[in-house]
Amino acid sequence: MSDHIHTLALPRIRALSPYVPGKPVDELARELGLDPADIVKLASNENPMGPNPRVLEAIRSAARHLTRYPDGNGFALKARLGERFGIDAAQITLGNGSNDIIVMVADAFLAEGRNAVFSQYGFAAYPLATQASGAECREVAARAWGNDLEGMLAAIDGDTRVLFIANPNNPTGTWVDRPNLERFLACVPRHVLVVLDEAYLEYADDADLPDGLDHVARHPNLLVSRSLCKAYGLAGLRVGYAVSSPAVADLLNRVRQPFNVNSLALAGACAALDDDAYLEAGRRVNRLGLAQLQAGLDELGLCWIPTRANFVTVDLGMPAQPVYQSLLRQGVIVRPLDGYGLPCHLRISVGLEHENRRFLDALATAIKEAAHVAH
Repeated sequence: MSDHIHTLALPRIRALSPYVPGKPVDELARELGLDPADIVKLASNENPMGPNPRVLEAIRSAARHLTRYPDGNGFALKARLGERFGIDAAQITLGNGSNDIIVMVADAFLAEGRNAVFSQYGFAAYPLATQASGAECREVAARAWGNDLEGMLAAIDGDTRVLFIANPNNPTGTWVDRPNLERFLACVPRHVLVVLDEAYLEYADDADLPDGLDHVARHPNLLVSRSLCKAYGLAGLRVGYAVSSPAVADLLNRVRQPFNVNSLALAGACAALDDDAYLEAGRRVNRLGLAQLQAGLDELGLCWIPTRANFVTVDLGMPAQPVYQSLLRQGVIVRPLDGYGLPCHLRISVGLEHENRRFLDALATAIKEAAHVAH
């Protein structure tokens, strides 16, 4: 019977490989009998500082109204975003994480007979959303682990409707600088919606890295997607938003699920946006943590990809799976990148100082174990 049900689904859905998130702490604890408190998770690019006290207080207050539906229009959050970034509420679309925005774009603009362009080593949600819509995936070979802008432009044809580009890119951490992005946006045809995914922008405190919001007014076919799950520490609440022309926002709101951002998330997001001190502290932790990880990887003789995000991707020079499994046995979770076509690479999220040290010590042990087995 289950096989029969399977055949009832659309072929393009049956062909999908589900998105695989970073391994949860509780799952590893159950599998290996480890104490959850002794597990270090550096797999999902989460904020390591713990919840913002202001956010917790806002959630406690909002919890008194859990019998009521959320504000489906997210008025208060849109107002906060508008004040902070100088944008109009009519330009904003709220999402259950920025991944929700990607799915909305696919629902609104992609279908059979159309195509979407994105980069090799781009975020896995781009091909998943494109395939689910029935559209053709056009993956452009990466250049120096990142987006080949000229190649992406060359891949566009009359049937292209969406172009996904992450800046900084996940999972490689690479980035496009301001002059190159400006030239790129000027060359993209108006019939193509550019989705500029800036989920990690807050960590990129480099003046050369562009702010997509500076370009929305000049490019009506540009949508900037952002997340409050990373630097703002709201991964467990899932809040993202898009800024675009009002016309694009109107289309997305037609496919957006009702109440897609829950009441606790709305309240927590408003509180998070009001606390610059937490954001700055997180940036400082990230700068120091990246330097610590990169120095440790250098000491181990490993190559890593320069990054402007809150993670670093390292080339082990050998299959990564044995090293990954050894790390798990030692209670350290990172992200293998086999699914991205990088079987020798691991992505490591920046943690607190003691978490980074624990990872580096465990990695040295894991590499020795893998080398011993190989010989």
